[in-house]
Amino acid sequence: MLALQVLIDGFAISALYGLGAVGFTLMFGVSGVLNLAHGGTMLVAAVVAWLAADTVGALGGAAAGLAAGMATAFATYFLVVRPIQRSRSIPREETEIFVLTGTLLWGIMIQEAVAYFTTTSPHTVRPLIAGVTEIAGVRTPTNEILTAVLCWATIGALWLLVNKTKAGKALLAASINPRGLTLLGYELSNIHLLVWAIYGVLAGVAGVLLGAFLGVSSDNAGTLTASAFSIVVLGGLGSVSGSLVAAYCVGYLETITSYLISPAYRNIPSLILLVAVVYLRPQGLLGRR
Repeated sequence: MLALQVLIDGFAISALYGLGAVGFTLMFGVSGVLNLAHGGTMLVAAVVAWLAADTVGALGGAAAGLAAGMATAFATYFLVVRPIQRSRSIPREETEIFVLTGTLLWGIMIQEAVAYFTTTSPHTVRPLIAGVTEIAGVRTPTNEILTAVLCWATIGALWLLVNKTKAGKALLAASINPRGLTLLGYELSNIHLLVWAIYGVLAGVAGVLLGAFLGVSSDNAGTLTASAFSIVVLGGLGSVSGSLVAAYCVGYLETITSYLISPAYRNIPSLILLVAVVYLRPQGLLGRR
């Protein structure tokens, strides 16, 4: 019975981790940006969904949270990332470190703004579906099952976009050979705008689902960014499939530790795994040198 409970809970939390990390790694793979305001984007989506649900219901709140996530992603791009990338006073070889610093500070600003306008207390988004489902004798919140389904549905939609559409194939080409893509007549700025839009959707969905599943507070912004970054490094920078594999490794390690030892130590085994992988395989589980 305990094994089945771990299997179900681990699958749901791993799906959430995977969705959050996919947007992070897609951004890096296509545009080379490590967005350290990632947790802030998810936080805004969750908090807006929580606030709006009282007025427009759970479904309307989820839509508002998704829109807020997209708006925050675009704000990050237009107010922080693009001005740094286009600045003539910043040497080209130092652009990445300025983007890292800028998005980190932007994420802190988002965290403090959420704390100021709401509270630092955890917020739980109203679930889309209430009730409990029994699976082989294990009672599981229906919303937990829905969370896993929606996460994988979103990841599946991303796979279809990237592999079955012209725009998606342009994104894939930009991650492999951006110079070659420009020679074919594509404008890289438009490609980057598209990837930020996709990222906003992924982060928005992940934030809303996370808020309904575990709840969030303004203090979680840094933790969410660190978690996504760790999963992306573990799976291999720029590797979407690697991020998904790493998300399930981390998700199940944390779930098993919580049930068998203590929730207070849930992060330790995944951190040990991360250190081991970085030491033995620096490119990550499915990354390339």
